[in-house]
Amino acid sequence: MPVNAILGATSAFVAAQAGHAAAGLAWFAVSSVVNLTRFGLCRAPCAGLAVPEGAPPEQARAGARAIDRHLRLATLTAFLSGLVWSLVALLCDGYTAPQTLFYLVVVCGITAGAVTHGMAFAAIPASFITPPLLTVAFCLAHAGGIDRIGLAFTVLLYLAALLRSAVETERGFRRTSRLKNEATALARARQEAHAAASALADEMRRRATHDALTGLMNRAGFAQGAEARILRPGPAPCLMLLDLDGFKSVNDVYGHSTGDRVLIEVARRLRRTLPAEALAARFGGDEFAILYDPAAGPSPADLAAALIGAVVEPFESFDTGRLGISIGLCHAHGPSLTEMLTCADEALYAAKAAGRNRFRIFDEGLRGRLEMRRDSERDLSHALAENGLAVWFQPIFGEGGRRVAGLEALVRWNHPVHGWIPPGEIVAAAARAGLTESLLRFILEQVCGAMQALRAGGVPDIRVAMNVSPREMAQIPVDEIVLDRLRALGLGPALLEIEITEETALDIEAVQGKLLALSRAGIRVALDDFGIGYSSLASLRQLRAGRVKIDRSLVTGLSDSDDKRGLVQAVLGLGRALGLEVVAEGVETAEDLATLRTLGCPFVQGYHLGRPVPAEQALRQALACRPDAA
Repeated sequence: MPVNAILGATSAFVAAQAGHAAAGLAWFAVSSVVNLTRFGLCRAPCAGLAVPEGAPPEQARAGARAIDRHLRLATLTAFLSGLVWSLVALLCDGYTAPQTLFYLVVVCGITAGAVTHGMAFAAIPASFITPPLLTVAFCLAHAGGIDRIGLAFTVLLYLAALLRSAVETERGFRRTSRLKNEATALARARQEAHAAASALADEMRRRATHDALTGLMNRAGFAQGAEARILRPGPAPCLMLLDLDGFKSVNDVYGHSTGDRVLIEVARRLRRTLPAEALAARFGGDEFAILYDPAAGPSPADLAAALIGAVVEPFESFDTGRLGISIGLCHAHGPSLTEMLTCADEALYAAKAAGRNRFRIFDEGLRGRLEMRRDSERDLSHALAENGLAVWFQPIFGEGGRRVAGLEALVRWNHPVHGWIPPGEIVAAAARAGLTESLLRFILEQVCGAMQALRAGGVPDIRVAMNVSPREMAQIPVDEIVLDRLRALGLGPALLEIEITEETALDIEAVQGKLLALSRAGIRVALDDFGIGYSSLASLRQLRAGRVKIDRSLVTGLSDSDDKRGLVQAVLGLGRALGLEVVAEGVETAEDLATLRTLGCPFVQGYHLGRPVPAEQALRQALACRPDAA
């Protein structure tokens, strides 16, 4: 359009020089008005071009209609401009004046320029060039003469060529634009696919390292972050293992959905209490782990106390005080994450043994216990194979402590490094090492040897008792092992007694069939540690118990405690009512023994009467009770 205006001014000037000043000025004014209209239309905003990508279909259709209207107006104004240029014929007497050559060059040039410039939409240049070129051809043909008619035909060919060029140019532009748009869309799609794949990979990495329920890290994610921090030079980090107290009760009473909400809330409270840079993870179930730098935050003891205080705050879902937490801490520099986890787990075990809502820092005392546990697990198989273990026997007395009525087998192990290993640790080491059945068979063999010795010595009324742990009772076929060995040795089942703890009553269904088989065969079942655990009257029957042993915590100091005397008397009354034998264990003073005799307790056991001794010594003591030994 600027070129259009310049050529229009030049044409008006030439017309003025040829004596047509008024007509040239009028023509230029009309041309200027049309050009300004076209310029304003080009600069006017088009609502269709403002429609964003991905707009709703209705909005997209409205935008397309707005663009069509804008193009139609542009085509109309181009046609008006073409009509104005067709009036050039008036300035040169129908292309017969001497200035005809100038005007022909101008008209042909501006029409060629219009086609070259209007490559995107053929209708606009076609509307502009058709009126002036048809006018030129008509005027030349009307003037007559072979040269003018030939020139008119040439103009028509020129018009046809320009129209064809405009159409082909538009087609090429559309094709190029389509390819460009497709390429852009493909690039955008690839970019979006890459972004989606990256987001999916990030999400998969997050899921691989984070707990889906609480949003904390999981064990794998915690291990990655913790190992990097442990290897970092600087102050020693602190590792904490946390275990909820009473969470199983919450699940059992209120349901697992409430349990999940509790875990989410506990995780939120942990994050709220922890320093910002601390790593927190849920290892599974109700166990959590934390690693942080005490140099940049509170001391381990202060943070552990704060975490306990945060967890024991009231929950809306259940009774206040039902949930607590125990924490084990390992604050050391140098050990690997695996070693720190082992130490923290040992401290956690000690904290839980001390009661709920407590924490314990791993120290030298716990280190010694941990080393003992490791060494006992490692050396137990060798001890079993080389007779490094022994079975001692502690007498059980009848008639108020005057006669040996039974022997209780107790496993003993004098470790070459750690000395005497507690029986409970021996059983636990056997479970960890996969030697539970081997340990049971070893003890059973020693018990059967004692039974044979008693039978050979003419003391058939002394039973021999052996302890069977809940894990042994649940995991291995105790009934089959015991009964098969008794049959192989020709021993009567009535000479054997199986002692189980009240903890076994927690899973009666898993052990009831085995106890029933033992009881039906004639083996007596005794319930140890009675009075402090889980037993009920129903469980006594389901466990096939024929004897209960009052826990030593109720017997020790019995002579000085009215409450304990009342509890022991109640157990004795229960035994008489249900036809159960009652044994009071843990008798350590003459005063307690005298009180038990006063209460009518038929059987007693304890250090005051007889300590555990090796098998030979225990058998000599038992054989001294035979009738002909008096």
